[in-house]
Amino acid sequence: MRILITSGPTRQYLDPVRYLSNASSGRMGAALALAVLERGGMPVVVSGPVGIDYPEGAEVHRVETTVEMLEAARSLFGECDGVIGAAAPCDFQPETVAREKIAKHPDRTPYRLQLVETPDILAELAKTKRADQWIIAFALETEDSYRHAVEKIRKKGADLVVLNGPASIDAVTTDVSLIDSRGRIRAELHDTKEQVARAILRHIAAFDACRTNVD
Repeated sequence: MRILITSGPTRQYLDPVRYLSNASSGRMGAALALAVLERGGMPVVVSGPVGIDYPEGAEVHRVETTVEMLEAARSLFGECDGVIGAAAPCDFQPETVAREKIAKHPDRTPYRLQLVETPDILAELAKTKRADQWIIAFALETEDSYRHAVEKIRKKGADLVVLNGPASIDAVTTDVSLIDSRGRIRAELHDTKEQVARAILRHIAAFDACRTNVD
């Protein structure tokens, strides 16, 4: 069992020193990597910049931007049984990146920042997904959470989505709902990220076994 895991944030630079990002810590990605190792598998982690360590034995690929994360994940996905998209890649990037550090205006005139969307990593991977592969998405929502999570299943070509909220960012514990492609809530979990990761892997194994039996 070889499982691709995207983890942590990405950075989109405004100029050589400033960037857009978020507070994702990579803790969930590390917990998932540990859970895969405990089940005798090989976690292949594509990680943005984080301050945590991934478990010994994990194969870790370091990236910085969303495009870099996509390129690394795309190159590795074909060798994996599936992907768990636990990363929080930056969804937007500046339309243009300044070559030099942006200076303050002496008269404090406001700056206008034009943003464009970055690629959707899981949606891009879904384009090359084989019948024997699966995709698990994470959805962090702040309002109308269930509806947005179900929409993400369709947009990302996911088999399951793990719905959580902003309180999970850089936290030791997490609250998640596991939702399948039919919109059914398969489980609601509240525990440490390590225990939740183990439960997610159990549900993935059950889903994969059921699909294999049907095939």
